[in-house]
Amino acid sequence: MKLERIISMIYMLLNHEILSASALAEKYNVSQRTIYRDIETICAAGIPVVSYQGANGGYGIMEEYKMDKSLLGSYDVSSLVTLLRSMSTVFEDEKAEETIHKLQTVHQEARKPSMSLDIGSWRPYNETLRMIHDALRRQLVVKFEYVSTKGERMKRVVEPVNLLYKYDSWYLYGYCRLRNDYREFKLPRIVSLNVTGEHFQHHRHEPKIESGRRSSALPVEDVLDIVLRIAPSAMARALDFFVGAEKRFGEDGSLDIILTNQHRSSLRWLVPIVLSFGEDAEVIEPPEIRKAVKEQLKKMLEKYGEV
Repeated sequence: MKLERIISMIYMLLNHEILSASALAEKYNVSQRTIYRDIETICAAGIPVVSYQGANGGYGIMEEYKMDKSLLGSYDVSSLVTLLRSMSTVFEDEKAEETIHKLQTVHQEARKPSMSLDIGSWRPYNETLRMIHDALRRQLVVKFEYVSTKGERMKRVVEPVNLLYKYDSWYLYGYCRLRNDYREFKLPRIVSLNVTGEHFQHHRHEPKIESGRRSSALPVEDVLDIVLRIAPSAMARALDFFVGAEKRFGEDGSLDIILTNQHRSSLRWLVPIVLSFGEDAEVIEPPEIRKAVKEQLKKMLEKYGEV
């Protein structure tokens, strides 16, 4: 479309000192005559395009018209570009790419950020993520089946409010019509997602803003410290999984993972994790979790019978 081409051309001119008509024509797959007409349209809109004559001539925008580069530092722009690139990969968002080009007009050195960020572009539930993102943008109700932490499956009808990325996973925050309240839904547990054609009024919902993990005081009797001993062969996996835990290396090459101030309900998720390490992990303390692991192993042996 002509309008999209002209808008893109404006940012191209802002991002370069001089661009020739032939280079612009090649980029947008149009004739040079079309480029001349587009330049006239841009000038008519009040944007001061300057024509430079000669062998290296072309078009550019007056420096006085460009954004003051002191408003944003190079580090600021690079950080924003890094985040937007990751978001554009996850959501396949062309608008994010356009914003990147706009930011790069502020600092040319921001073209090559010194870091990269991947917030889940490889995840198998990315299609679910994109569907929910589209439902949010269009303010459409979604329906799905959700699996709770207890393994219960239940149909939900939700008015999506926003998407949250925390604890290394994506969550949908929205108004659940079944519970008549706001709930968080972890995306990997969402099954059979369907974006309906029903619209809702987004302005009546408040987006949830996360400010980090919250800690609340628990009764002393409900809190315990857990020590896991990991064999050298499983050390890398343990470090990947127990991020932020206290670590202590043994002389034999083993690794102790210390999980402090854990609620007693921890054994509900910890026992399966310990078993997933096989013989490479051992619960050193407390005794009640060692006992829970033993009981689970007995149940598994009974299921498989005599070996």
